[in-house]
Parts: sequence; structure tokens; C-alpha cells
Amino acid sequence: MFRKILIANRGEIACRVIRTARRMEIATVAVYSEADREAAHVRLADQAIAIGPALSVESYLRIDRIVEACLASGAEAVHPGYGFLSERADFAAALAEAGIVFVGPGPEAIAAMGDKIESKKLASRAGVSTVPGYLDVVPDAEAAISIARDIGYPVMLKASAGGGGKGMRIAANDGEVRDGFHSAASEARSSFADDRIFIEKYIEEPRHIEIQVLGDAHGNIVYLGERECSIQRRHQKVIEEAPSPFLDTATRAAMGRQAVALARAVDYRSAGTVEFIVDRRRNFYFLEMNTRLQVEHPVTELVTGLDLVELMLRVAAGEKLPFGQDDLRLDGWAIEARIYAEDPTRGFLPSTGRLVRYLPPAGKGVRVDDGVYEGAEIGIYYDPMIAKLVAHGADRDAAVDRLCDALDGFYIAGLQHNVAFLAAIADNERFRRGALSTDFIAEEFPAGFLAPTGFVPADRVILIAAALAGCRIRECEAAIDGRLPGLHGAIPADWTILLGGKMHAVAVRANGAAYEVEIRGERLTVATDWQPGQVLLRIVGEGATATVQIARLSAAAFRLAHRGIVRRAQVLSPRAAELLALMPEKKPPDTSRLLLSPMPGLLSSIAVAPGQEVKAGEALATVEAMKMENVLRAERDGRIAAIRAKPGDSLAVDEVILEFE
Repeated sequence: MFRKILIANRGEIACRVIRTARRMEIATVAVYSEADREAAHVRLADQAIAIGPALSVESYLRIDRIVEACLASGAEAVHPGYGFLSERADFAAALAEAGIVFVGPGPEAIAAMGDKIESKKLASRAGVSTVPGYLDVVPDAEAAISIARDIGYPVMLKASAGGGGKGMRIAANDGEVRDGFHSAASEARSSFADDRIFIEKYIEEPRHIEIQVLGDAHGNIVYLGERECSIQRRHQKVIEEAPSPFLDTATRAAMGRQAVALARAVDYRSAGTVEFIVDRRRNFYFLEMNTRLQVEHPVTELVTGLDLVELMLRVAAGEKLPFGQDDLRLDGWAIEARIYAEDPTRGFLPSTGRLVRYLPPAGKGVRVDDGVYEGAEIGIYYDPMIAKLVAHGADRDAAVDRLCDALDGFYIAGLQHNVAFLAAIADNERFRRGALSTDFIAEEFPAGFLAPTGFVPADRVILIAAALAGCRIRECEAAIDGRLPGLHGAIPADWTILLGGKMHAVAVRANGAAYEVEIRGERLTVATDWQPGQVLLRIVGEGATATVQIARLSAAAFRLAHRGIVRRAQVLSPRAAELLALMPEKKPPDTSRLLLSPMPGLLSSIAVAPGQEVKAGEALATVEAMKMENVLRAERDGRIAAIRAKPGDSLAVDEVILEFE
């Protein structure tokens, strides 16, 4: 076994590899850019080496600097994680030339599967089902339109070197093909330095299901079950689970056999993933093979009891797999949710800033893979992932319940994040039924992630939490003043709580260590040990426990979140409620004539000029952040009055880019 390895990556996956290596008593070397000098993976590793500036093309994507770091540190092998250089055949070849082991498949397998066009041809020859399409490079937008008409709409335009949802566009007509071709090629060029595009039929009502394979250098290849990855946004996976609630035994075995056949065709060694698109009749078609560890690998680890990173290291060191296909069993159900620094209420735009508070959940069946810590900075240069939350249970219902509870207990402050959105998905009735497709988010949240206007079940818990918080604060203040011998006492509390623009009467009476709460015609007994300043308020009552995230905004105002519902609650005495009703409403400033940057990022281009007439939907500017291009379009017809920023400017949230007449 290796004595020392280098991890050619950053963030949570670098920390994940380091933890397994430490358990195996293997020394670790981290590499870092200038932006990551204080990163978690740098602190966790036994040794750390700087490799360049913040931009990944000048640091994490520099093969020569990674090789130099290996030679300088004495690392015998490199684990690439995922992303960056993990699927670069020239990286694996460069390491081999330097006498360093690449913890992954050989360069030939990476090259064969890394080109999406060539991999589909190879899969077809290996007897793997493939999606109908045009498997050569599309030269330009007009050719793309002609090909799309032949295949039949809708179609999918995909970057040949793509991955992670980048360089992909769905098109339902000629205009969408033309626009999608240019934007997909541009995004692929900036992300992969390769703008080749191909086209295939878009499968409607699709499910994205992948097979985990594992091979060694002795000819042994097995599959470790499947992962359902259908909950996606912009082709980026959001929630994944193992096994799939859709597959039957026969389909699982058929997909597994084809995945192994494809791996065997390229003499595959190490962990890899064969991705399929599955239609509503369980017909499945090959999408691509990822020749690396996947982001969602923890769900497979939890249901198989295996450590995939350890197995990758053992295979790379020449060991045989310690089991065969017949030895593998699946135990229970696991679901992973990706925690991102993004604002779901503003179109999921990236968010940057400092993690002022970071309190991940813990407990039985809960796993958190992260690469951050409280006080860490989330910048604009890299992927916005904060952590991966994984819940494991005896069956799917138990895993979903555990995931919901864990999301309610995952507290992050200092920047925007998607925890509430993930909680809304996990508590969604259709998700709980397992009626999934890659269109799930678009269909269930057609207007984006917005707070419901009516009273929903989560609001009942939020109202109780707000009332209990108000009561506990009042008790603590009374105890400090010497009016109570302890924190619990007979202070009657009749509150009016302003929630969602509506007034709700809530009465609270202390009853020993519990409280009698009367709310919306219902009377119940609950208990809480919450103290002012704590960010999680747990309510015990009716044989169940509920966790509500709570932040005190002012003396009588709170921000509360539960099951994906985020509310601002103001706890008032009846007299204060009467006075509040007399206050004039403060109206927000009019910004309808301004184009504001919806996120922090780099202004890469401006497509208009002063005096120019524009139509609704026309592109105005492009802002880049966290490896994604975001095209800002006109919401109405108008004329440009002035340009307030220039390409190359670093923009803050809501910074003015241009002004309409």
C-alpha cells in the first residue's frame, strides 16, 4: 500500500479522500490555490503545497504543477477526486511518465469514455443501448438545426467534453437550437477548453439512473447497484438516492450487465459510473460513462457498506477486489442532498460570503461530507457546494423522514443557501411517492422557489415555535429581573403573531416543564428547552419532535424555517398589534428601469449600447460566477439610456449594469 498520496482537488472531496487515507494510515498531501490558503482540506492534510493563483486554469488544472508537487512531496500516487483533472487522460499519462500512480482507470479508458461522441459509438459496439442521435461533431448552428429536424424535436445539445450539466441545452424548435448551440458551445469552451457539440433525441418523462461499477487490474469487474439522480436543476443533480424507487430486479440486472460489458470493453480499473436515461416503460439508454468517483458516491457506500475511496486505493496498489458480484447485498435506503451557496428565491444564483454560522446535523443514519468550517469564505472561483447531507434508513420512507429532520437541523448563516429548497423537495408529496423525473423541479416549482401565500402545515409548527420563543424570552427577562425563581413560571402570554402578512392569535400558558398552547382553535401540550440565542428550536409534543431554525431579527421579530417554509414572524402583544395596524406600509424603491446584477460575479460581456431599442427576451449582458455563464435578458421592450458597467468589472449583488429610458 502507498505510504503517501497527493489529492489533486479541493473542498469536500479532498477532505473525504484525506479521511479515508488517514484511517488507512496513508500520509496525505493537499494542493491549494491562493484563494484556498485557509481552506479545510489544507488544514486537514499532513502536508500542503501551493500551486498557483485563484483561477483554476492557473492552479488546479495545471498538470505540470501537480506533478511537481508530487515529486517535491514524495507522493507515490494521486487521487484526483472529481472535476478538475479527474477525467483527463493526459494527466494520468503525465503521472505515469513521472513514475506516479494515478488512482483511477488507465489513460486509454479515460480517453475512450471522456469523449461523449466516441463513447456512444464504443457503447453501441459493446451491445449497450444508446439514445438515437447524431454522433458526429456538429459544425455550426445551421447544421444543428438541420440535424435536429431530422431527429425530431425535442432534442438535446451536449458538449462532447461536457459534464456536471455544463454545455447542455434542450431545444424544442429551430430558434432554441440556434441559441442553444451558441450558448452550449461557449459554456463548454470556457469550462473544458473544448466547444464540440453533438445532438441526440431528448427522452420525455426521463429518469436519470446510473450504475456504479468497480474493476481491478486482474480482470474482475462488478456493479454495486444503481443510484437514482432524477432530481436535477439545469441538468445538475440536486438529490440522489440508492436504490432507485423505479427499477425492478430484472431491469437492475440488465442495466448492471450492460454497465459491466462497457467497462470490460475498455479494460476498466477503479471506480466508475455508467449513466443511463430511463423512460416511463423502463427502457434504458446509455448517456455517458464517468471515469471517476461521483459526487453522489456516499449513497452507494451506505447501502453496500463499502468505502469506495479505500477500494480505489487498493485497486491502484494492485490488489484484487475482495468480493465478487454474488457477494454484494444492498442494505436499506440512502438519500443525498447537495447543499449549495445559492439563492433559490432569486433563480438559484450563486451566493458568496463568509459562513458566519455553520452547524451541520448529526445523529444516527446521518452523514455530512463537507470541506468548510465556521468562518470559512465561499468565493466566486469554484463550485458553490458547501456540503453533502446523506440520510440512511431501513427503507425509503425512513430515509426521507431522516433527511427532512436533518435538513431542518442544518443551520447556515452569512450567505444564501438552498437548505429550505431541499427541505421543500424532501417533504413534497410526489417525491415521497417516488414519482420522479428529470423534469421534477420544473414541474413542481414552475415559478421558482417561492414562499406559499396561504397557510400550510409547516406554518402551524412555525407559529408554535414563534410563540414559545416569545414566551421563553419573556421568562428569561423576568428571571433576570428577579421576578421568577427559575426560567419556568406562571406568566400568561397572549400573543398576536404577524406571519405571512396575516395576524394569528396564540395563547401560551406554562404548565410545569411544558406549555399549553392554544392556536387556531386547537389546544395542545408541548415542551422545549430552547434558550434565547440558540438557532435551533426543538418542539416535543404529541409523541413527535419538530425542529425549527430560528434567528432573532429584533426584540420581537424572528426568521423561522421548517420543512422548506421560511417565514418572518413578529410576536406582538394585542396592544402592539393594534398599533402596528395603524402604521403606513413602507414601499420598496422602484428599480424597474435598471438592470441589476442578480449575483456577485464577473461581467463578461454587454450585448447592447446606449440608444439601442431592445425587445423582451433579448440578451443584454452576461455575468460569470462559479463556472457558470448567466445571460441577463430584457423583461420588456425598451430603449437603453446608459451603460453603468463595463466588461471585466467585478459586480456585487444588485449592482447596476445598465439603465433604460
